[in-house]
Amino acid sequence: MEIKIENVSMTYPSGKQALKELNLDLGSPSLIGLLGPNGAGKSTLMKLLSAALMPASGSIYVDGHPLSKMERTLKAQLGYLPQDFGLFDELTVTQFLDYMAALKGLRRPKNAIREVIRQVNLEEKAKARIRTLSGGQRQRVGIAQAMLGNPSFLIFDEPTVGLDPEERIHFRNLFSHAAQERLVLLSTHIIEDVQSVCDQIVVIHQGSILFSGTPAQMIQAAEGHVGVFWEQEAAWEEGLHITARVNTSQGIRCRAVAKELPSFVQPEEPSLEDAYLYLISGEVAQ
Repeated sequence: MEIKIENVSMTYPSGKQALKELNLDLGSPSLIGLLGPNGAGKSTLMKLLSAALMPASGSIYVDGHPLSKMERTLKAQLGYLPQDFGLFDELTVTQFLDYMAALKGLRRPKNAIREVIRQVNLEEKAKARIRTLSGGQRQRVGIAQAMLGNPSFLIFDEPTVGLDPEERIHFRNLFSHAAQERLVLLSTHIIEDVQSVCDQIVVIHQGSILFSGTPAQMIQAAEGHVGVFWEQEAAWEEGLHITARVNTSQGIRCRAVAKELPSFVQPEEPSLEDAYLYLISGEVAQ
């Protein structure tokens, strides 16, 4: 699947402009990480890509055809986990997935339901009512319904929220495997999830795309702009953004990003999280 976004803007009836002239190309197979602060426009973009909203201006193309003419085709190939996804608490896991299979038009879904339950490690809870599940288990049910029917386009909005570290690793591997033959869009605040599995990153801030490229390219852009220093040795510097403070036996060691590092800061190799914070801090400072 190939999706092309051209000069897309979105303004809500309240007057808030959520997206501003976005241009973006998405194509399978790939696993794309979508990053940005709260209110950046990520959820609006995902709603546009799932045809839950239509842009105020600009165009979205699916495999070369306007989305308005491909809406039914897109939805038939889409698996979507929104952040505020609701579950029917009185249904069992299997009953809920059977209901979702009916909405997706799947015929004889028993094997497909059994497979997604296995993929999300819920075999022991297959007959349990959803109201009895933990937060992490409920999240896994949401992931299962998105993957039901083997869709060619998957959108996950904060899918690992509420999962423990071992579960997060399992699902990162599951998403990576799915992206070998599909288009997977992963929106998250957990940089580690993106760094582990995504081959492309899109960073959105205040409705605009700040960056689109590989993790390596994003890290390279922050080289020379990340460093560490001891808090007691530092003077306040405009434009120096502290990203971490660690208590040690020698004092408080700070990690920071800046367009130009002061002399008392020792340059360090940037991580993907450093690169993201450097990118965002530059926009905030403007």
